[in-house]
Amino acid sequence: MAKIVAIDYGTKRVGIAVTDDLQIIASGLTTVHAKDLMAYLKEYESKNTLDSFVIGEPKNLENKETNSSEAINNFAIHLKRTFPAIPVHRIDERFTSKIAFQSMIDSGLSKKQRANKELVDEVSATIILQDFLARKENGFI
Repeated sequence: MAKIVAIDYGTKRVGIAVTDDLQIIASGLTTVHAKDLMAYLKEYESKNTLDSFVIGEPKNLENKETNSSEAINNFAIHLKRTFPAIPVHRIDERFTSKIAFQSMIDSGLSKKQRANKELVDEVSATIILQDFLARKENGFI
Protein backbone atom coordinates (compact mmCIF):
# COMPACT_ATOMS: atom_id res chain seq x y z
CA MET A 1 0.00 0.00 0.00
CA ALA A 2 0.93 3.66 -0.09
CA LYS A 3 0.72 6.50 2.39
CA ILE A 4 -2.18 8.90 2.82
CA VAL A 5 -1.21 12.51 3.49
CA ALA A 6 -3.54 14.81 5.43
CA ILE A 7 -3.32 18.57 5.21
CA ASP A 8 -4.67 21.13 7.66
CA TYR A 9 -4.35 24.11 5.33
CA GLY A 10 -3.95 27.63 6.58
CA THR A 11 -2.83 30.72 4.71
CA LYS A 12 0.22 31.06 6.99
CA ARG A 13 0.97 27.55 8.29
CA VAL A 14 0.01 24.10 7.11
CA GLY A 15 -0.08 21.05 9.35
CA ILE A 16 0.74 17.75 7.67
CA ALA A 17 0.11 14.21 8.88
CA VAL A 18 0.74 10.88 7.20
CA THR A 19 -0.20 7.23 7.56
CA ASP A 20 2.13 4.29 7.63
CA ASP A 21 2.33 2.22 4.43
CA LEU A 22 -0.47 -0.05 5.68
CA GLN A 23 -2.73 2.95 6.30
CA ILE A 24 -3.38 1.97 9.90
CA ILE A 25 -1.65 4.64 11.97
CA ALA A 26 -1.88 8.41 11.50
CA SER A 27 1.13 10.39 12.68
CA GLY A 28 1.99 14.05 12.63
CA LEU A 29 4.66 14.76 10.04
CA THR A 30 5.44 18.46 10.19
CA THR A 31 4.18 22.01 9.81
CA VAL A 32 5.37 24.12 6.89
CA HIS A 33 4.79 27.68 5.77
CA ALA A 34 1.98 27.84 3.21
CA LYS A 35 4.31 29.31 0.59
CA ASP A 36 6.61 26.26 0.93
CA LEU A 37 3.85 23.63 0.89
CA MET A 38 3.87 22.55 -2.76
CA ALA A 39 7.66 22.25 -2.84
CA TYR A 40 7.51 20.19 0.36
CA LEU A 41 4.81 17.88 -1.04
CA LYS A 42 6.70 17.40 -4.32
CA GLU A 43 9.84 16.46 -2.40
CA TYR A 44 7.89 14.13 -0.10
CA GLU A 45 6.11 12.47 -3.03
CA SER A 46 9.46 11.90 -4.79
CA LYS A 47 10.59 9.75 -1.85
CA ASN A 48 7.29 8.05 -0.94
CA THR A 49 4.42 6.34 -2.71
CA LEU A 50 1.23 8.27 -2.02
CA ASP A 51 -2.26 6.79 -2.15
CA SER A 52 -4.21 10.00 -1.65
CA PHE A 53 -4.42 13.42 -0.04
CA VAL A 54 -6.98 14.42 2.58
CA ILE A 55 -7.71 18.10 3.06
CA GLY A 56 -9.63 19.47 6.00
CA GLU A 57 -12.78 21.26 4.88
CA PRO A 58 -13.83 24.08 7.20
CA LYS A 59 -17.51 24.39 7.99
CA ASN A 60 -19.31 26.49 10.54
CA LEU A 61 -21.98 25.23 12.94
CA GLU A 62 -24.64 25.71 10.25
CA ASN A 63 -22.62 23.42 7.93
CA LYS A 64 -21.78 26.35 5.66
CA GLU A 65 -18.42 27.48 4.28
CA THR A 66 -16.21 29.74 6.39
CA ASN A 67 -13.95 32.69 5.62
CA SER A 68 -11.06 30.32 4.89
CA SER A 69 -13.06 28.10 2.52
CA GLU A 70 -12.11 29.99 -0.64
CA ALA A 71 -8.37 29.71 0.05
CA ILE A 72 -8.70 26.01 0.82
CA ASN A 73 -10.82 25.37 -2.27
CA ASN A 74 -8.20 27.13 -4.41
CA PHE A 75 -5.46 25.07 -2.78
CA ALA A 76 -7.39 21.84 -3.47
CA ILE A 77 -7.65 22.76 -7.16
CA HIS A 78 -3.92 23.51 -7.30
CA LEU A 79 -3.13 20.23 -5.54
CA LYS A 80 -5.23 18.23 -8.03
CA ARG A 81 -3.48 19.93 -10.94
CA THR A 82 -0.02 19.37 -9.48
CA PHE A 83 -0.63 15.71 -8.59
CA PRO A 84 -3.27 14.58 -11.12
CA ALA A 85 -2.74 10.85 -10.43
CA ILE A 86 -3.30 11.17 -6.68
CA PRO A 87 -6.92 11.43 -5.45
CA VAL A 88 -7.83 14.33 -3.19
CA HIS A 89 -10.47 13.80 -0.50
CA ARG A 90 -12.16 16.51 1.55
CA ILE A 91 -13.27 15.90 5.12
CA ASP A 92 -15.07 18.09 7.65
CA GLU A 93 -12.54 19.63 10.00
CA ARG A 94 -14.87 21.35 12.43
CA PHE A 95 -13.43 21.52 15.93
CA THR A 96 -10.11 19.85 15.01
CA SER A 97 -8.06 22.73 16.42
CA LYS A 98 -10.00 22.58 19.69
CA ILE A 99 -9.69 18.79 19.82
CA ALA A 100 -5.97 19.08 19.05
CA PHE A 101 -5.48 21.61 21.84
CA GLN A 102 -7.41 19.43 24.30
CA SER A 103 -5.43 16.33 23.32
CA MET A 104 -2.23 18.29 23.95
CA ILE A 105 -3.50 19.14 27.44
CA ASP A 106 -4.52 15.53 28.04
CA SER A 107 -1.10 14.28 26.98
CA GLY A 108 0.57 16.50 29.58
CA LEU A 109 2.22 19.09 27.36
CA SER A 110 3.24 22.26 29.14
CA LYS A 111 1.51 25.58 28.58
CA LYS A 112 4.54 26.74 26.59
CA GLN A 113 4.38 23.66 24.34
CA ARG A 114 0.63 24.13 23.82
CA ALA A 115 1.26 27.72 22.69
CA ASN A 116 3.23 26.35 19.73
CA LYS A 117 0.77 26.97 16.89
CA GLU A 118 2.82 24.82 14.52
CA LEU A 119 2.32 21.84 16.81
CA VAL A 120 -1.42 22.53 17.03
CA ASP A 121 -1.59 22.54 13.20
CA GLU A 122 0.30 19.25 12.99
CA VAL A 123 -1.93 17.63 15.61
CA SER A 124 -4.99 18.97 13.79
CA ALA A 125 -3.80 17.32 10.56
CA THR A 126 -3.35 14.07 12.48
CA ILE A 127 -6.91 14.28 13.81
CA ILE A 128 -8.23 14.94 10.30
CA LEU A 129 -6.35 11.87 9.08
CA GLN A 130 -7.57 9.69 11.95
CA ASP A 131 -11.14 10.73 11.20
CA PHE A 132 -10.65 9.92 7.50
CA LEU A 133 -9.22 6.48 8.32
CA ALA A 134 -12.15 5.72 10.66
CA ARG A 135 -14.67 6.76 8.01
CA LYS A 136 -12.87 4.70 5.39
CA GLU A 137 -12.76 1.64 7.65
CA ASN A 138 -16.50 1.97 8.34
CA GLY A 139 -17.33 2.24 4.65
CA PHE A 140 -18.27 5.92 4.62
CA ILE A 141 -15.55 6.75 2.08
